[in-house]
Amino acid sequence: MALQMDAAALNRFLEAEFAQVAGEFTVEAVEEMAVTVRMTIGEKHLRPGGTVSGPSMFALADVSVYLAILAMIGPKALTVTTGCSLDFMRKPAAGADLIAQCRLLKLGRVLAVGDVLLYSEGVAQPVARASMTYSIPPER
Repeated sequence: MALQMDAAALNRFLEAEFAQVAGEFTVEAVEEMAVTVRMTIGEKHLRPGGTVSGPSMFALADVSVYLAILAMIGPKALTVTTGCSLDFMRKPAAGADLIAQCRLLKLGRVLAVGDVLLYSEGVAQPVARASMTYSIPPER
């Protein structure tokens, strides 16, 4: 299966369809069945103690799998999360953006499964790992 959307197209899609998070997520790279997404970390993403909150890390993992799917199938906005497992492994570096490296493990007609490693920019070891399942709307 060939790519349907490149990084520029995915970034435009985010700006148009998800204006509420415009500027928070940037697709940096797209390959077949994989994307790299940056989350620009600001004050609103922090929890007490100055580390990135769990909900912010979930959002990055979630949007990364979503974008990896759209890169392969095109702009189907109604593709939705149906399952998630998220492991927090270490504290993110203070003040650093988060980088998601996502790969799709399965991309079927109605179901997709992705794996995401989250990194603090400049740190070699991942801060979290997510496994996510998505439902793809049927063709009409």
